Amino acid sequence: MSINPSYTLRNKRVWVAGHSGLVGSALVRRLQGEGCDVIAAPRESVDLRRADQLDRWMREAKPQAVFLAAARVGGIYANDTRPAEFIYDNLMIQSNVVEASRRAGVEKLMLLGSSCIYPRLAPQPIPESALLTGPLEPTNQWYAVAKIAGIKLGQAYRRQYGCDFVSVMPTNLYGPGDNFDLMQSHVVPALIVKAHQAKISNAPSMEVWGTGAVRREFLFVDDAADGMVFFMQNYSDEGIVNLGPGSDVPIRDLVGLICKVVGYKGGVRFDTSRPDGAPRKMVDTSYAASLGWRAHTPLQTGLEVTYRWYLDNVASEKRRAVA
Repeated sequence: MSINPSYTLRNKRVWVAGHSGLVGSALVRRLQGEGCDVIAAPRESVDLRRADQLDRWMREAKPQAVFLAAARVGGIYANDTRPAEFIYDNLMIQSNVVEASRRAGVEKLMLLGSSCIYPRLAPQPIPESALLTGPLEPTNQWYAVAKIAGIKLGQAYRRQYGCDFVSVMPTNLYGPGDNFDLMQSHVVPALIVKAHQAKISNAPSMEVWGTGAVRREFLFVDDAADGMVFFMQNYSDEGIVNLGPGSDVPIRDLVGLICKVVGYKGGVRFDTSRPDGAPRKMVDTSYAASLGWRAHTPLQTGLEVTYRWYLDNVASEKRRAVA
């Protein structure tokens, strides 16, 4: 299989695995302007953890390009309490999609990692070269190990079979389509729900896990999808590429920004008995920038879009259920 860094998606059958999730739905939005035929595997008939079901679908669907955005994901609580699901499901999904893609002669495949693949105490900002240089953050190590295995799987298939399989590492993502279930969600949707509930109940304060001192970066999911399409078209190598906004904020500042966007004017109590996770986690995006890509959505703008989506799609559902 010839490997060409310049790859066109135009007139191609493009499978977005995980099309209904946060990243997958953003990819579907982004691909609408590329002149390609976006296809999806129906969840009710294709369990990506089942190789037989996937092979059958691949033979019929014949995708030419694949974005592997399907994954078992969640925040600290979900990772910590369901480690077996996080490692097994992600290992099986990746292994099956990669092998099925090889067998089906897929032209190009992109694996999506996560910044949690890097060591807990990696240098900041984290360069791609930090992978496998130290211990992982214990609270999400199961997910991280599965994602690292996915990267290595793609690299191995590139080396042994000449498959044009590439990997990108998006940092913390948020945006329309996020999971707003407090027991499973990441920090941004969880804080949006807490601030919204505090506002409508006129609560004097809202509680936030941790000290508020740790620093995180947050990439708007439509920016991430734009980066994924860019590197699908313009990158072909076994090295991983970080995707991030290029700046980070203390959680305390994020909370303040979300309260402002939501319109909650009460106080904030930080529960310091709860885990913080890694002290800082910001990826170095200089490699992506050198290849010609940068994120462009300011944090407040992205939060405003996300809150509007929550009001229209999640909060309104809850209101109807109560009524």
